[in-house]
Amino acid sequence: MRVLVVEDDAALRDGVKAGLEAAGFAVDVADDLPEAEMALDLNRYDCVVLDRMLPSGDSLALLAQRRERGDAVPALFLTARDAVADRVEGFHAGGDDYLVKPFALDELVVRVGSLCRRARDARPPLVTVGDLVVDTARCEVRRDGVLLPLARKEYRLLEVLATQADTVVSRTELIERCWDELVNPMSNVIDVHIKELRRKLGSPPLIHTVRGIGYLLGTAPDGAS
Repeated sequence: MRVLVVEDDAALRDGVKAGLEAAGFAVDVADDLPEAEMALDLNRYDCVVLDRMLPSGDSLALLAQRRERGDAVPALFLTARDAVADRVEGFHAGGDDYLVKPFALDELVVRVGSLCRRARDARPPLVTVGDLVVDTARCEVRRDGVLLPLARKEYRLLEVLATQADTVVSRTELIERCWDELVNPMSNVIDVHIKELRRKLGSPPLIHTVRGIGYLLGTAPDGAS
């Protein structure tokens, strides 16, 4: 799951990033509204964490504008403003959760995880491709009834491929959905994880390479390997 953290306090931003990454999230960061706007335009996130008061303005206005444009990314506000009126204002602007500073990092991680799962609720709880079953609610994968021990990144890759079964998913989209912006799109990180996924999934192969484009889970198209 990929999260954007928008916070101008470098120490707090780095601490939140480290805590979320330790919990298995891919995390991008921004320290002002223009940078946050650009990140949201370019990438698909499962959740965004927004500091209310930034040097470039109130992130509440940014979220309200994006909600008007149909952006439904779950959003959690971080702020020192703890009045009831401030919280109500945040929810009216389209916020999904509100956490007052100072806060416990463990609580933030739990809240972000809850928002990410809420965003996934629109997906079918079970995705079946042949004898492969991906349980998106429990983050479990079975093939022919056998539970497969997948690492977090392996599961996330497989989930993205499974929810778009029989459709070619580009390398760029896989990078955007499963890693943060610091990953070089030309690196072999996807190839390494796909190779291990194929090994764990066993035979007959379900993941196919469409050269020059990306990968497909399901029936191999002409020219795929």
